[in-house]
Amino acid sequence: MTATLNRQSIFATVRQMLGRGFRQTEVAQLDDAIDQAIEGKAVPDAPSQSENNQVPGRISEVGEALIKQFEGCARLRRDGMIQAYPDPGTGGDPWTIGWGSTGRDHFNGGKIRKGTVWTQKQCDERATNDYRRYADDVVRALGSAIANTSQGQFDALVSFHYNTGAIGRATLTRKHVAGDHAGAAREFSRWNKAGGRVMKGLVRRRAAEERLYRSGM
Repeated sequence: MTATLNRQSIFATVRQMLGRGFRQTEVAQLDDAIDQAIEGKAVPDAPSQSENNQVPGRISEVGEALIKQFEGCARLRRDGMIQAYPDPGTGGDPWTIGWGSTGRDHFNGGKIRKGTVWTQKQCDERATNDYRRYADDVVRALGSAIANTSQGQFDALVSFHYNTGAIGRATLTRKHVAGDHAGAAREFSRWNKAGGRVMKGLVRRRAAEERLYRSGM
């Protein structure tokens, strides 16, 4: 109840300062900022209108910040190395390390698994390569529809794919390609499960991705 009252007060105060009502994108951005403040998390910079309107092919800093916000760079050891951790849904595979990296271990060979450790530099390097790879996947999945995709939408889709690996088969993608952006936006919330269970972290992530996607509509 306190969060609701504070939220209403904040909206009323900002509305009075602006001297006008809110645009839909402003509502989403302010709502997200309040959510993050309540949870004690840092809020990535909101995308500017010019960023949202450019035709993308690479994820922007805003998109990278969203991914890092939810992936984190967890399991820092006392010796400064970063170790792999199990999937929260399965308690095992796929093992993840650094900024959400899974699959092949390009530094030690084999797969990322229990006992895998990287340096911070290796985690950052792998993340940069992964952003490029997942962005390329999104470009291929969208085809000619990339020309009608804003940077905000593209960033949201890359974040979605980075987490799910589903850009090539999701109904969300088909709706976006068909030009049904409103329908595509509603699809994000469906991807909230891991190991068959609804995960609070995924609920928050999908909501953030949807807001970013809608900001570019």
